Amino acid sequence: MTNKRFVLVATVSTDNPKAIRPVLEKIIGHLGSFKEASTKDADRKGKGEFLVQAEFEGLSAKDLNRFLLSALRSAEKRTRMRAEWSSGDTTERYFDYVLKKTIKK
Repeated sequence: MTNKRFVLVATVSTDNPKAIRPVLEKIIGHLGSFKEASTKDADRKGKGEFLVQAEFEGLSAKDLNRFLLSALRSAEKRTRMRAEWSSGDTTERYFDYVLKKTIKK
């Protein structure tokens, strides 16, 4: 099988943004960008949210999604990810490890 190019747009929510930031820098740093989105409620509770945009190469969106979420959860167990992986005319939406929707253009 050949690798495909996927465009990722994701929101990562976590209870410990300080633990997640280095993982995002390592994985996303050279493939795209991420920024911390703050909300008053999240800041007050010490929680955080990151907006991620990047390009990856891999066999499937499922494999890439699992790789990224597993790496994030190794740093902080209570991390959630809503992700859209697009390649060609297909977009797959995931919540954590679960495929929620596949869209063909």
